[in-house]
Amino acid sequence: MSNHLTSLCSLPELHRHFFSRSFLIFLLIGGINTFDCTVLASFMIWAGMDGNLAFNIGYIISNMIAYWLNTTFLFPEPLQLARYGRFFLSYIPNYLIQNIIVFLVYNLLGLPSVVSFLLAAIIGLPVTFLLVKLFAFQRR
Repeated sequence: MSNHLTSLCSLPELHRHFFSRSFLIFLLIGGINTFDCTVLASFMIWAGMDGNLAFNIGYIISNMIAYWLNTTFLFPEPLQLARYGRFFLSYIPNYLIQNIIVFLVYNLLGLPSVVSFLLAAIIGLPVTFLLVKLFAFQRR
């Protein structure tokens, strides 16, 4: 394990990342993002679209909104296509986690789509915060 990854896993480093104003703002943006995705996907399901496809379309649209919110309020920098590319890549682990949760909770357990969307968003949040902060916006 690299020195940076080892130090990232230390209790003081985790405390510094997750008990911070930045993380609270990220949670607020994540709440907005979750709301956007859930409303968009739920509307598409209501209109007759498959739940998994609706989730994916809602996720992509809400990802664009999340980039704008993060760039505007959390890591104030001009919008850039290259940075959005890193931001989008930062969300791939979250996307995979969320799709697995939606598949398990919605498809296999048969719980309501809204429950699966919200649960998926909560579980992927910490990983996404670190990737966005350290990779997309390159803040240590």
